[in-house]
Amino acid sequence: MRKRVDAHVNMQKIVPNVNALYRGLWDFPEDHESVGFISCDVEDVMYFALDDATKKARIHVVHVETVYGGVEKAWSRYGGEITAIISGPKVEDVRNGLMYIKDYIENKCGVYVINDDPSTAFYVDLMPRIGKWNQERLGLPANSALAYLVATPIEATYALDKALKASNTKIVEFFDAPSRVNTGGALLAGSESACKAAVEAFADAVEFCYANPMSLDS
Repeated sequence: MRKRVDAHVNMQKIVPNVNALYRGLWDFPEDHESVGFISCDVEDVMYFALDDATKKARIHVVHVETVYGGVEKAWSRYGGEITAIISGPKVEDVRNGLMYIKDYIENKCGVYVINDDPSTAFYVDLMPRIGKWNQERLGLPANSALAYLVATPIEATYALDKALKASNTKIVEFFDAPSRVNTGGALLAGSESACKAAVEAFADAVEFCYANPMSLDS
């Protein structure tokens, strides 16, 4: 049985009133005076969390980077699996952005396991309407929906085919396996109903793989 499990924020910090030398380290809007940092223990959830926050707070996504090898290889107990940097015009904007990112990571993300077995983890998530960040980086219109589909390499490769066949979607970002954290998958774009169909087909296919690891039947 498929069960949702929690992801967690490891650390968050704000640097107010960034000075000129510090500002030169990153590329963010000239009227943004503060930056925020946040890490979490599951790589993929950060991307939708960041995009969701750009719909609700006056922030800009400055940088996001995944740790090689996953959370077990993090440089400290707070390093997590991924770190992101955001900026905002004021400290309160950054504070709001971090709040929305944390809320998405800990309450809304789609990390699942099968039969309470942590070794069967996978990530499927649906965003009915993308935010500013994904509009900019993927070149998609504001009314686009996204399906985020990730599992370990064989499961992801097998399940992605099922997701595409079950939905009228297109691949807008492909995660070639193995990734830095030894996974694979893709971002699919389309209507909300199409992306929902892709999510369900992918999850069902991953679940089939875990239940039938040696079967050659599809």
